Amino acid sequence: MSKIEEAREFLESVGMPKKQQNNLCCYVLLAMSQIKPNGFWQDSTNEWIRIHDIMQFTNTFYEVKYAENSRETFRKQALHPFRTAALIEDNGKATNSPNYRYRLTEESLKLIQQFKSEAWGESLKTFLTNHTSLIEIYASKKKMTKMDVKINNKEFTFSAGKHNKLQKEIIEEFAPRFAPGSECLYVGDTTAKDLVKNNEKLMSLGFKITLHDKMPDVVLYSEEKNWIYFIESVTSVGPMDPKRILEINDMTTNVSAGRIFVTAFLDFATYKKFSNQLAWETEVWIADMPEHMIHLNGDRFMGPR
Repeated sequence: MSKIEEAREFLESVGMPKKQQNNLCCYVLLAMSQIKPNGFWQDSTNEWIRIHDIMQFTNTFYEVKYAENSRETFRKQALHPFRTAALIEDNGKATNSPNYRYRLTEESLKLIQQFKSEAWGESLKTFLTNHTSLIEIYASKKKMTKMDVKINNKEFTFSAGKHNKLQKEIIEEFAPRFAPGSECLYVGDTTAKDLVKNNEKLMSLGFKITLHDKMPDVVLYSEEKNWIYFIESVTSVGPMDPKRILEINDMTTNVSAGRIFVTAFLDFATYKKFSNQLAWETEVWIADMPEHMIHLNGDRFMGPR
């Protein structure tokens, strides 16, 4: 029996649905266990790895090549269901962070190492007996790292990570100071992409929204001033550079409200890394100094350009 068929047998044994027994899911299991075609399950490991590493492993050792733009397929078809089933865990970083990693849980690693051995039957029985409690343990572990945030007077939770921490600061600290009375029309989450998205309001303001458009991290609207605040939450990538301004302008060609472009940083050190990329006539807000703004042009202070 080939390794991919053995992986399929393992996934069926632990109760994964048929959809999670396809070839892609099998390759994910093999890559995360670091099992090569002639390897032994008892030698499985659970090092932290990226989706890119999984794809490289599959290409190198099983000669199956997946395109780099298929990462979302890996997440939805394999990694998210595996995580829900407590077969794997992530390291709690923001999903857009270059340091985001997955690994087998300690419990599933021990089970995999017993696969195809004399101890397999008893090990599987023990794992399945404890499986529900394991799911609860790992679900609680993720829940503990979530952050409560109030958006438009409603309670939401952000998943863990620097990017979402900064978004929370934007909504709770920036908005009351520099966009008082504004409504949040859009904010994403690193795991739940569109946490808040008021499509009706966005369309009424003249937004052209397609599947290919990348919304700014936070969009606020002040009805009193008729201003829209486009805010990028920057911890590792994506400041308001000239290219980003053009992208947002293209999305909002029919918007008549005044447009304000803001790049938000957690601290001054991060701001300095990106200071030479920022577009003129944009604004900078630093969470460590919440009462101050940096205006990238001296002709006037914050307002529509």
